[in-house]
Amino acid sequence: MELIDVILSKGNLNRAYKKVVANKGASGVDGVTVKELGDYIRENKDVIVTSIRNKTYMPKPVRRVYIPKDNGKQRPLGIPTALDRTIQQAIAQPISDIYEEIFSEYSYGFRPGRSCHDAIRQALCYLNSDYEWVVDIDIEQFFDRVNHDKLIQILREQVNDSTTLNLIRKYLKAGVMEKGLEKATITGVPQGGPLSVVCSNVYLDKLDKELEQRGLCFTRYADDVMIFTKSEMAANRVMKSICSWLERKLFLKVNATKTKVVRPTRSKYLGFTFLKNGSEWKVRPTNEKKKKLKKKLSEYLKRGKAVARPLAVTIKRVNEIVRGWINYFRIGMMKLFMEELGEWLRHKMRVILMKQWKRPKTIYRNLSYLNWKNKTGCNQEEIFKVANSRLGWYRRCGMNVVNFIISKDLLENRIKDGANLLNPLSYYLVKVGI
Repeated sequence: MELIDVILSKGNLNRAYKKVVANKGASGVDGVTVKELGDYIRENKDVIVTSIRNKTYMPKPVRRVYIPKDNGKQRPLGIPTALDRTIQQAIAQPISDIYEEIFSEYSYGFRPGRSCHDAIRQALCYLNSDYEWVVDIDIEQFFDRVNHDKLIQILREQVNDSTTLNLIRKYLKAGVMEKGLEKATITGVPQGGPLSVVCSNVYLDKLDKELEQRGLCFTRYADDVMIFTKSEMAANRVMKSICSWLERKLFLKVNATKTKVVRPTRSKYLGFTFLKNGSEWKVRPTNEKKKKLKKKLSEYLKRGKAVARPLAVTIKRVNEIVRGWINYFRIGMMKLFMEELGEWLRHKMRVILMKQWKRPKTIYRNLSYLNWKNKTGCNQEEIFKVANSRLGWYRRCGMNVVNFIISKDLLENRIKDGANLLNPLSYYLVKVGI
């Protein structure tokens, strides 16, 4: 059975369609949504399958969108049409099955049963085995620079099917639609389609094999590559050699300013950095990632917008953001940061709550009621001073009376509508098993 027969089999196509529907996603240049896709496929399935077999099927250009990066720049994404996403997924599934058997043990990106946490743990394993010099390789605009001919050549080693390879090449050459203008794609695999992640792993598997052949300790997540050595001299030698190999063999450009030999404490990998805890190497989130989290929360909690929302809605969204962040960084050491974040969040909530009450009379009445109900024991005179204070909202909500009455326990356990503020520290400790 040819690979194209596997790709176009009913079971594989159904699985691909379900995957695309589950992922949802925006429409491509044709405007067809994922919801409309099912009806379109049912009406045109035979025509689509026949055109693919006859090599007459022509993918539509991807729709160019940009998403912000941490450094302030923008990352270009290419959104295929819903139909092309389905066909790409149908191609990617059997190719992934073929390559999973031969991919490197030290490749972790976009692979089933593997995650960035596995890559981090492998890095820690090297560091704790005295490989304490890091070669941090930065491949410049990798997804935009993949050589099409080289990729097809590499694929041909395992995929001996001209129809499949012809279809893949068409997707590589499909072009990009940006601001109503279609641009040809000479190199690269547009990020955003299911096929791009598989092709990128296939392409960089050649690098993995080269590093393994040289007996080097490394870990790779997509195009993020780190090599570990026992000495600075060895690290510099490896960096020079591998950078040259990447440019000669895979026609990739290495960013000379970002590719460097560093000690682990000065390196960054997948949002983490390394630190020595006693005699053992550990990881923690980078300062940039911490700042990004607080910035995101601050944007959402801007008083003008937050005060207008029901408190329960605000708390639910804040909890979602914090949970997602902790789930990603939970393998890192960040107990102190979680404690500080919790205090900061609770203060923000007190400000929002007091601002919603707005009038001194209302503030006094509500604080007095909460003081009585929860047996806080605060003096009525002090409550009156808070309610009628001319201090700004932020400073007023930092006063002891407010902290006692709108307590940590109240925010975490007694908010109505089931929206109780998450305690970041407690959630983090549960996640790490403490």
